[in-house]
Amino acid sequence: MKTIELFEQAATKGNEFFRENNLNLTLYWAYRKSKQNGNAFIDFQEVIWEEDIEPIANFLKAEKINEFTISSTFSGLISTLSAFEKQGFHMNGLTEVTADYTDFATGMPKIIPAILMRLN
Repeated sequence: MKTIELFEQAATKGNEFFRENNLNLTLYWAYRKSKQNGNAFIDFQEVIWEEDIEPIANFLKAEKINEFTISSTFSGLISTLSAFEKQGFHMNGLTEVTADYTDFATGMPKIIPAILMRLN
């Protein structure tokens, strides 16, 4: 997964750093969890709010990040996928990611399905 220097700096700074740099918290936490879990792409395991989609898409484009995954199964997922389509990110099949929780049967992090999104 590509390292985002601004997010690495933010990890050691306070809330003012987020405001000064107009950092999106939904994207930031997806990045941190994805990196921690060893995923190849930023994975959104939580809800992506409608007002976050355009800023997320713009930030990813600026960072030249052309792929990410969505493993969240929240009820508004179809609307979210549609909104990302309008920003140029399209569904590009399914993949698997490491979740942020443990599979109790194995004691290992759970591997779950995710939608691969790609900038076209």
